[in-house]
Amino acid sequence: MRRADRLIKIVHYLRRMRQAVTARQIADHFEVCQRTVYRDIQDLMNSGVPIHGAAGVGYLIDKKYHLPPVTFDFDELEAVALGINMVRTWTDKKFSKVAESALEKIQAVLPESRLDDMRQLTTYSAESSSKIPWEVSFSDIRECIRSRHKIEFHYTDLSDRTSNRTIRPLSLVFFGPVWLVLGWCETRKDFRNFRLDRMTELAIPGTTFKDEKDKTLRAYLAQCVI
Repeated sequence: MRRADRLIKIVHYLRRMRQAVTARQIADHFEVCQRTVYRDIQDLMNSGVPIHGAAGVGYLIDKKYHLPPVTFDFDELEAVALGINMVRTWTDKKFSKVAESALEKIQAVLPESRLDDMRQLTTYSAESSSKIPWEVSFSDIRECIRSRHKIEFHYTDLSDRTSNRTIRPLSLVFFGPVWLVLGWCETRKDFRNFRLDRMTELAIPGTTFKDEKDKTLRAYLAQCVI
């Protein structure tokens, strides 16, 4: 990676972080040594980027700081276009329109040379007969995850046993061709995964939930680490 590109990526990386990030964490992320990180951070600060902190403590960036618009290289464009294409073919119509809108915004600001690159992309996600249809609303569940609203639904497991569930939805996960809803199940008092195509009668009662340390996506992922 060119140093100029790494400096830009370090700024983006710091803007995503909610807490101070150590030089070791940055070095591991970008696969460079800590001495390189110290030099990069100092150069960014010298150029006026509002980074606060020091070696051995950690670094934070003023979230109000924005880099000037940057363009994409060919590989980045191909990755973005493929991701948008996959959203179109593997989610629902509402989210597909969001993806199309994002693509239009990207195309609107690309120089002509990059538009030519997009016409020559070689990776695609096509419609597939293996896609398993579902009855519940993908977008409603996605919005409930963001707004922290509990959901209720009727569920039929792989042994054809049925039950009514109330969960705190935490994430939608794609294991092609199946979509799973990961959540904290109020009935089982534990984390559970539910296949979208086996959920029916989705209801949103209007009950919100607050993050509790042992019932979050972070807690679920932590217990999955072997």
